[in-house]
Amino acid sequence: NTVAAAGFGVSILMTAFIACLGFATFGANSNGFVLNNYAPTDFWMSLSRVAVAVALTFSYPLCFQGLREGILDVLQIPPAERKDSHLNSATVLLLLCLTLLATVLKDVSLVLAFTGATLGNLLCYIYPALMYGRVNPRVKIPALMLGTIGVVLGVIGVKLALEAV
Repeated sequence: NTVAAAGFGVSILMTAFIACLGFATFGANSNGFVLNNYAPTDFWMSLSRVAVAVALTFSYPLCFQGLREGILDVLQIPPAERKDSHLNSATVLLLLCLTLLATVLKDVSLVLAFTGATLGNLLCYIYPALMYGRVNPRVKIPALMLGTIGVVLGVIGVKLALEAV
Protein backbone atom coordinates (compact mmCIF):
# COMPACT_ATOMS: atom_id res chain seq x y z
CA ASN A 1 0.00 0.00 0.00
CA THR A 2 2.83 2.40 0.79
CA VAL A 3 4.46 1.86 -2.60
CA ALA A 4 1.14 2.26 -4.43
CA ALA A 5 0.35 5.46 -2.52
CA ALA A 6 3.82 6.82 -3.23
CA GLY A 7 3.46 5.94 -6.92
CA PHE A 8 0.11 7.68 -7.21
CA GLY A 9 1.36 10.66 -5.22
CA VAL A 10 4.50 11.19 -7.29
CA SER A 11 2.54 10.77 -10.52
CA ILE A 12 -0.11 13.29 -9.48
CA LEU A 13 2.43 15.82 -8.21
CA MET A 14 4.57 15.62 -11.35
CA THR A 15 1.60 15.99 -13.67
CA ALA A 16 0.06 18.85 -11.69
CA PHE A 17 3.38 20.69 -11.37
CA ILE A 18 4.12 20.51 -15.09
CA ALA A 19 0.56 21.49 -16.03
CA CYS A 20 0.58 24.47 -13.64
CA LEU A 21 3.86 25.78 -15.02
CA GLY A 22 2.58 25.54 -18.58
CA PHE A 23 -0.72 27.19 -17.76
CA ALA A 24 1.07 29.96 -15.84
CA THR A 25 3.10 30.62 -18.98
CA PHE A 26 0.38 30.42 -21.65
CA GLY A 27 -2.89 31.01 -19.77
CA ALA A 28 -6.10 30.32 -21.68
CA ASN A 29 -4.16 29.85 -24.94
CA SER A 30 -2.64 26.71 -23.53
CA ASN A 31 -2.74 23.52 -25.60
CA GLY A 32 -4.44 20.44 -24.09
CA PHE A 33 -1.01 18.87 -23.59
CA VAL A 34 0.76 21.86 -22.07
CA LEU A 35 4.26 20.80 -23.08
CA ASN A 36 3.33 21.01 -26.77
CA ASN A 37 3.16 24.81 -26.38
CA TYR A 38 6.93 24.93 -26.05
CA ALA A 39 9.38 24.66 -28.93
CA PRO A 40 10.52 21.11 -29.72
CA THR A 41 14.12 22.36 -29.59
CA ASP A 42 13.85 23.56 -25.98
CA PHE A 43 16.07 21.19 -23.98
CA TRP A 44 14.30 21.66 -20.63
CA MET A 45 10.87 21.10 -22.14
CA SER A 46 12.13 18.00 -23.91
CA LEU A 47 13.39 16.81 -20.55
CA SER A 48 9.94 17.56 -19.11
CA ARG A 49 8.32 15.52 -21.89
CA VAL A 50 10.57 12.61 -20.93
CA ALA A 51 9.56 13.09 -17.27
CA VAL A 52 5.87 12.96 -18.24
CA ALA A 53 6.50 9.81 -20.26
CA VAL A 54 8.21 8.22 -17.24
CA ALA A 55 5.38 9.28 -14.93
CA LEU A 56 2.75 7.89 -17.30
CA THR A 57 4.67 4.68 -17.82
CA PHE A 58 4.94 3.98 -14.11
CA SER A 59 1.47 5.19 -13.10
CA TYR A 60 -0.42 3.39 -15.88
CA PRO A 61 -0.21 -0.09 -14.32
CA LEU A 62 -1.45 1.27 -10.99
CA CYS A 63 -4.44 2.96 -12.58
CA PHE A 64 -5.11 0.07 -14.95
CA GLN A 65 -5.27 -2.52 -12.20
CA GLY A 66 -7.80 -0.40 -10.32
CA LEU A 67 -9.87 -0.07 -13.49
CA ARG A 68 -9.78 -3.81 -14.16
CA GLU A 69 -10.66 -4.72 -10.58
CA GLY A 70 -13.46 -2.16 -10.54
CA ILE A 71 -14.97 -3.53 -13.73
CA LEU A 72 -14.75 -7.09 -12.41
CA ASP A 73 -16.49 -5.89 -9.23
CA VAL A 74 -19.27 -4.27 -11.28
CA LEU A 75 -19.64 -7.53 -13.20
CA GLN A 76 -19.98 -9.21 -9.78
CA ILE A 77 -17.14 -11.67 -10.27
CA PRO A 78 -16.02 -12.54 -6.73
CA PRO A 79 -12.26 -12.19 -6.08
CA ALA A 80 -12.04 -15.90 -5.26
CA GLU A 81 -13.32 -16.79 -8.74
CA ARG A 82 -10.96 -14.47 -10.63
CA LYS A 83 -8.71 -16.97 -12.32
CA ASP A 84 -5.73 -15.96 -14.40
CA SER A 85 -7.78 -16.60 -17.54
CA HIS A 86 -10.42 -14.05 -16.38
CA LEU A 87 -7.75 -11.49 -15.53
CA ASN A 88 -5.90 -12.02 -18.81
CA SER A 89 -9.09 -11.77 -20.87
CA ALA A 90 -10.20 -8.64 -19.03
CA THR A 91 -6.74 -7.11 -19.47
CA VAL A 92 -6.64 -7.74 -23.23
CA LEU A 93 -10.19 -6.46 -23.72
CA LEU A 94 -9.59 -3.31 -21.67
CA LEU A 95 -6.29 -2.60 -23.42
CA LEU A 96 -8.03 -3.01 -26.77
CA CYS A 97 -10.80 -0.58 -25.74
CA LEU A 98 -8.33 1.96 -24.35
CA THR A 99 -6.13 1.74 -27.44
CA LEU A 100 -9.13 2.27 -29.73
CA LEU A 101 -10.20 5.24 -27.61
CA ALA A 102 -6.68 6.68 -27.78
CA THR A 103 -6.69 6.49 -31.58
CA VAL A 104 -9.97 8.43 -31.73
CA LEU A 105 -9.17 11.13 -29.15
CA LYS A 106 -6.69 13.66 -30.49
CA ASP A 107 -6.88 16.10 -27.58
CA VAL A 108 -6.68 14.97 -23.98
CA SER A 109 -8.15 18.23 -22.67
CA LEU A 110 -11.73 16.96 -23.19
CA VAL A 111 -10.97 13.84 -21.17
CA LEU A 112 -9.39 15.90 -18.39
CA ALA A 113 -12.25 18.42 -18.36
CA PHE A 114 -14.89 15.69 -18.29
CA THR A 115 -13.03 13.79 -15.57
CA GLY A 116 -12.61 16.92 -13.48
CA ALA A 117 -16.26 17.88 -13.87
CA THR A 118 -17.51 14.46 -12.82
CA LEU A 119 -14.97 13.03 -10.38
CA GLY A 120 -14.15 16.39 -8.81
CA ASN A 121 -17.78 16.96 -7.89
CA LEU A 122 -18.27 13.37 -6.78
CA LEU A 123 -15.28 13.52 -4.44
CA CYS A 124 -15.84 17.06 -3.13
CA TYR A 125 -19.62 17.28 -2.83
CA ILE A 126 -21.61 14.15 -3.52
CA TYR A 127 -19.72 11.34 -1.75
CA PRO A 128 -19.06 13.33 1.44
CA ALA A 129 -22.72 14.41 1.56
CA LEU A 130 -23.92 10.83 1.13
CA MET A 131 -21.54 9.47 3.76
CA TYR A 132 -22.18 12.21 6.31
CA GLY A 133 -25.95 12.00 5.82
CA ARG A 134 -25.80 8.27 6.38
CA VAL A 135 -23.66 8.49 9.52
CA ASN A 136 -25.54 11.43 11.03
CA PRO A 137 -29.29 11.23 10.20
CA ARG A 138 -29.96 14.62 11.87
CA VAL A 139 -28.21 16.39 8.98
CA LYS A 140 -29.75 14.37 6.18
CA ILE A 141 -31.49 17.39 4.58
CA PRO A 142 -28.39 19.67 4.53
CA ALA A 143 -26.32 16.75 3.27
CA LEU A 144 -28.86 16.12 0.52
CA MET A 145 -28.72 19.81 -0.40
CA LEU A 146 -24.92 19.67 -0.63
CA GLY A 147 -25.13 16.55 -2.79
CA THR A 148 -27.65 18.29 -5.04
CA ILE A 149 -25.30 21.24 -5.43
CA GLY A 150 -22.60 18.77 -6.45
CA VAL A 151 -24.86 17.22 -9.08
CA VAL A 152 -25.78 20.65 -10.47
CA LEU A 153 -22.14 21.75 -10.59
CA GLY A 154 -21.20 18.45 -12.23
CA VAL A 155 -23.83 18.88 -14.93
CA ILE A 156 -22.67 22.46 -15.57
CA GLY A 157 -19.04 21.29 -15.71
CA VAL A 158 -19.81 18.50 -18.17
CA LYS A 159 -21.87 20.89 -20.32
CA LEU A 160 -19.01 23.42 -20.41
CA ALA A 161 -16.47 20.69 -21.15
CA LEU A 162 -18.51 19.41 -24.09
CA GLU A 163 -19.13 22.94 -25.42
CA ALA A 164 -15.40 23.62 -25.44
CA VAL A 165 -14.82 20.88 -28.01
